[in-house]
Amino acid sequence: MNIPFPSGTQHTLTLGEQRAVIAEVGASVREFSVGGRDVVLPFPAEQIPPAFSGAVLAPWPNRLADGQYTWLGVEHQVPLTEPDRRNALHGLAAQVRWTAVEVGADAVTLQHDLVPTPGYPFPLRLTASYRLTADRGLTVQVTATNLGDQPAPYGVGFHPWLSPGDATVDECTLRVDAAAIVTVDDRLLPTGTAPLTGSADRRSPQPLAGVALDDAFLDVNRDADGLSWIVLGSPDGHGSAVWMDGSMDTWQVCTGNGIPTINRRGVAAEPMSCIADAFRTGERLVRIEPGAAHTVTWGMTLV
Repeated sequence: MNIPFPSGTQHTLTLGEQRAVIAEVGASVREFSVGGRDVVLPFPAEQIPPAFSGAVLAPWPNRLADGQYTWLGVEHQVPLTEPDRRNALHGLAAQVRWTAVEVGADAVTLQHDLVPTPGYPFPLRLTASYRLTADRGLTVQVTATNLGDQPAPYGVGFHPWLSPGDATVDECTLRVDAAAIVTVDDRLLPTGTAPLTGSADRRSPQPLAGVALDDAFLDVNRDADGLSWIVLGSPDGHGSAVWMDGSMDTWQVCTGNGIPTINRRGVAAEPMSCIADAFRTGERLVRIEPGAAHTVTWGMTLV
């Protein structure tokens, strides 16, 4: 009997010195390297993807308190997937199989239809397209289309773990193009925002030695092309970088402290459309009308 990989079917993309492997489960970026140098932490196809590695986080990213929310006057309950903090974590699409609908040498598109459930009774079609490009590396575009007859609440994010190359995280610097941090309680749920000052302001690269992060950042700044960046700078002179365009305006950064499968081997640089608990607070929450669609674009490269 052929036993399928826990990460599912693998789709290998190549363009020049760039190589990416997109896994069926979670539409995850399992590998991405440039000239043999890892941009993200790879994981074996035979392994359950660790700590949401490379996955699409939809229809909400980050945490939903108690797994409960009210939409259009109706209360909903989704399963608690972070039981120690009593939260529902990272949506419904990160640990399911996606179907490849277009496959090429340097690009692949996968699709997943969310089945309506009592907790999320909204039929969304999620389409994730990955393409290697000469100028911006691996470019990702994800579209959610509402196939139902009522508006759907929605948020989306992504979970690449940036690689420090041959170095350790403590030997690296981190740049985050954002001027404010989201303050949180002991369940990592938002309580407000605060401006960044001193070494906590990472709009210029700051050392990561001894620094533990699991935080969201707002008030992003953008370059001349309208892109906001996170760059994990390594002693080899390169940086593993994630960018997002104007379709998203929120960053989450995690150094993996206390996560056994990662254990501070890389840094999660997560572009998101909203911060945690958006289904309850309405903050940056997207409302997708029947028949309408919502699209975001981001990417990764070696700088």
